[in-house]
Amino acid sequence: MSRVKGGTVTHARHKKVIKAAKGYYGRRKSTFKVARQAVDKANQYATRDRKNRKRNFRALWIQRINAAVRSHDEALTYSRFINGLSLAGIEVDRKVLADLAVHEPDAFVAIMKQAQDALAA
Repeated sequence: MSRVKGGTVTHARHKKVIKAAKGYYGRRKSTFKVARQAVDKANQYATRDRKNRKRNFRALWIQRINAAVRSHDEALTYSRFINGLSLAGIEVDRKVLADLAVHEPDAFVAIMKQAQDALAA
């Protein structure tokens, strides 16, 4: 049986890691061993931060909705507003509500009035 050398596969694997480390500083971009550690750590951060980005945007949307609600009615809180929406049967997610609050204040106020009416009833 003939001998199999793994140079081609190893070179391709090393090249893939070095390419992923493009733009890194010092040996992190050129030396395979160090680049692999840097790329692995970067991938860990990327995975973690994809979850954190969702968390951060949800928090931002909630803050924007709360600010818009309180600017029109001091007594109405965010949680009571969301409760009023569910009682009114309005199913609009926080992303859309925050966008309405920023770009379409009249539409947001109309939704807010419906939520208040549902709370009062």
